[in-house]
Amino acid sequence: MKTNKGFTLVEILVVLTIIAILLSLVAPRYFASIDRSKEKVLRHDLIVMRSAIDQYFADRNAYPDTLEQLVDGRYLREVPVDPITDRRDTWVFTPPKDSYYEGDIANVYSDSELISSEGTPYAEW
Repeated sequence: MKTNKGFTLVEILVVLTIIAILLSLVAPRYFASIDRSKEKVLRHDLIVMRSAIDQYFADRNAYPDTLEQLVDGRYLREVPVDPITDRRDTWVFTPPKDSYYEGDIANVYSDSELISSEGTPYAEW
């Protein structure tokens, strides 16, 4: 009698179905954790850049005109990449409220139009 060594089509389909079900349970959690990580990086980058802007202002009594001035003055090592937009050039700046001070950047925000997991736009952080 001949013995076939191998899997039948039905066995392979059952295994693939089980793998698909497991992936459908794990994938949303995986992608949600990636989004949460990006949000943590964005929060950290905003804190670091705002602290650098404040330190620049404390040292020079003026605000920077560009983020590159913070790098040139060694307040930042480099302009961070916005983790939501994956670009360095999408930061949005607000000028000082008091026009008495020189410079264009008193605060910085993400230019992303997306909504965070908390329900607030990233651009409002």
